[in-house]
Amino acid sequence: MVKAKFSHQPKPYRVRESARAKHVSIRVSHLGEVEVVVPRGFDQRKLPEILEKRKDWIAKTTQRIAAERQLMTPGVVEPFDQTLPEQLELRSIPESWSVQYCQGSGRSFVANVTGKRKLTVHAPLEHPQSCYRVLRYWLMRKAESSLVPWLEQISQEVALPFNQATVRGQKTIWASCSGKKNISLNYKLLFLPPDLVRYVLIHELCHTVHLNHSTNFWDLVADKEPDYKLLDNELNKAWCYIPTWVEQVGD
Repeated sequence: MVKAKFSHQPKPYRVRESARAKHVSIRVSHLGEVEVVVPRGFDQRKLPEILEKRKDWIAKTTQRIAAERQLMTPGVVEPFDQTLPEQLELRSIPESWSVQYCQGSGRSFVANVTGKRKLTVHAPLEHPQSCYRVLRYWLMRKAESSLVPWLEQISQEVALPFNQATVRGQKTIWASCSGKKNISLNYKLLFLPPDLVRYVLIHELCHTVHLNHSTNFWDLVADKEPDYKLLDNELNKAWCYIPTWVEQVGD
């Protein structure tokens, strides 16, 4: 992944190469972060000109997202203030975990289950980012043990097999499927309501047949999930379920 900056724009953007991409596309995340997806081998020296042509759309989109965040229901998305979370609401499972913190020593920073739905994080409390990384690692392991079996179950249910599944922390997508039928799930799906997660899983399983968003693809989605249009529309706003600290944590 290459990092660069807009020409005459203060906001940075990321460039991601994709084997599935046929042309350049621009995405804006719910935090206003801009990602440019390009086909493999694309001459990235052409990007400044492309971004210059789309700068009005990018500006309007980031402004709209900022306005939407201000209007969100209080308590769903909290401002990022380096406050360590005391609760993890994993709606998709569903599970609610309480979190407490202990001062970590050395380099052994871990999160341990210390009771029923109780998590204890051992990390340097003077460095919140370290605590966030420990929590993210635990969430990714939780996603592997919860979301991957769920995907396997849905796969059998809708008769759409896949090859293998992995868990990542993508910035702008909930999941993806490769040409080899490998599915990558975003651990942040843990925070979404179950019906939206189920739709994401079905959506990606349909990509094992049609690796595009053609009419045939959507016909298959409709066959497996008749309410897909409503769910797809709700998914566009689903970022509101993700705690702000999750998006701000560094690598």
